[in-house]
Amino acid sequence: MSSTADTRLFPAVQAPVGTARLTAAPAADYATHQSTFGPLPAQADSAALLAALRDSGLEGRGGAGFPAWRKLAAVPARERARRRRVVVIGNAAEGEPLSQKDATLLLRSPHLVIDGLLTVAGALGARSVYLYAQASVIESATRALAERADASAIELREAADTFISGEASAVVNALAGRAPIPQDRTVRLTESGLGGRPTLLHNVETLAHIALIARFGAAWFRSVGTTGDPGTRLVTVGSDGHPSRVLEVAGGSRIGDVLRFTGVDTGSLSAVLVGGYHGAWLPAYALEARLDRADLAGFGANPGAGILMGLGERRCPIAVAAAVASYLAGETAGQCGPCVNGLPAMAAVLGRLATGDRDPGLPGEVRRLAAIVTGRGSCNHPDGTARFVLSTLTVFADDVTAHLNGHCRKDHR
Repeated sequence: MSSTADTRLFPAVQAPVGTARLTAAPAADYATHQSTFGPLPAQADSAALLAALRDSGLEGRGGAGFPAWRKLAAVPARERARRRRVVVIGNAAEGEPLSQKDATLLLRSPHLVIDGLLTVAGALGARSVYLYAQASVIESATRALAERADASAIELREAADTFISGEASAVVNALAGRAPIPQDRTVRLTESGLGGRPTLLHNVETLAHIALIARFGAAWFRSVGTTGDPGTRLVTVGSDGHPSRVLEVAGGSRIGDVLRFTGVDTGSLSAVLVGGYHGAWLPAYALEARLDRADLAGFGANPGAGILMGLGERRCPIAVAAAVASYLAGETAGQCGPCVNGLPAMAAVLGRLATGDRDPGLPGEVRRLAAIVTGRGSCNHPDGTARFVLSTLTVFADDVTAHLNGHCRKDHR
């Protein structure tokens, strides 16, 4: 980032120290927010913000992990020059049942999200700005928006309570008054999104990080975390018998350390689901892996939306996976063959394996169906579901064998 950008983006307050960044403010009100983080800096132009985000290495926190600067750069230069036409959306739909991080952020630090929206909108000259959030945080978000005069342009909309409601094109459909389902697109939203206008959509945690980078710079952001996963991230952590908690952790933290911090006995786990229902299983012997793409790649996993859910060694993973697959098969848009036919068929075969059918061809049939649906859907829902199911067959191969032999003695509830 240039020295000019540094001068414009840094406030006269001390930057948060340690990993409590997004969660640094002791209360959610605007006065506390300003005393903790300082006022929102003077508007940066798109070039200055783009440079700051590129240098920071911030990846999107909604699940896909797309570099934040690339989304900004993807808005065509002609549109950035024309200004006003660009649409900016903060996405807090959080349809993933295991995730609580976006809701927690909007309850604890709503003004960082608002700051992020205003920062991006200001850099792009956008006049159409939306916050799309689940019902549980509408009251908190409404209160926060009412506290500040600079947020009058932000329009708050309630998200549908479905798994796929947070997919980017589903959000745009919802804001346009259509069904909140994904759309098979050949044109990027940054070129033609809501109302045919270039549309920039970020997860709300991403926006909150942008608000802090705008204040304290890329070097500060990178002072915590690892080279491959700089900064902090919010993680929803839980396991059998332990309610979920949301933590702010350094990028690249060891998964076992995060679990133990919440009181989970990692010695009692058979695996940890990383990334939620579209994620993958990490076997218990690998819990010292870091929560970053490089360490998790060998297991077919990635940090995703920041979910770590431990599975106790006494619970049957095949039964758990069958229930999840059945849920996902029912959470489709119903607009393409892989979702309408493929996912229910795959869930049904996995369910047969879980409930005692000893046909030795069942695992192979699951894999065949997973291959059929992958890459053929109108959105990524079939791919994510297939990834989860295939990870189950791989990580829990011994349990699959036990089921086929009629020897599983684990808890199937």
